[in-house]
Amino acid sequence: MDDIHYSKYLPLSEATFYVMVALNEPLHGYAIMQKVETMSGGSVTLGPGTLYGVFGALEKQALIVKVAEVERRKVYALTELGRKVLAEQVRRLEIMVGNARALLRTA
Repeated sequence: MDDIHYSKYLPLSEATFYVMVALNEPLHGYAIMQKVETMSGGSVTLGPGTLYGVFGALEKQALIVKVAEVERRKVYALTELGRKVLAEQVRRLEIMVGNARALLRTA
C-alpha cells in the first residue's frame, strides 16, 4: 500500500484531470490542448492561461515534469507520483459514477 496522502492532491479539477490523462505520453502545450478537446468530445477546451496555470500547479506538486524543450515548446510528462494520483482520482470517480447510476436506476 502506498504511503501517499491523496487528500493533498485530490480532487482534481476537470481541466487538471484532462491534462494529466493527456500526458499518458509526453506532449507539449498545444498538443495537450488539442488532445483534451478531442478526448472530452469538445466539452472541455483549455486556453493557454488555464493550461499554464495547471502546468505550474502540477510541477510544484511533482505530478508532472518538463522532459524536453524543442523550438520553445516545453514537453511535459507524468511522474510516477502523478500516475498514482491520477489512478486514485479515477478510482474515486468510478465509485461516484456507480453510485449515481444505481440511484438513477431506482428513481
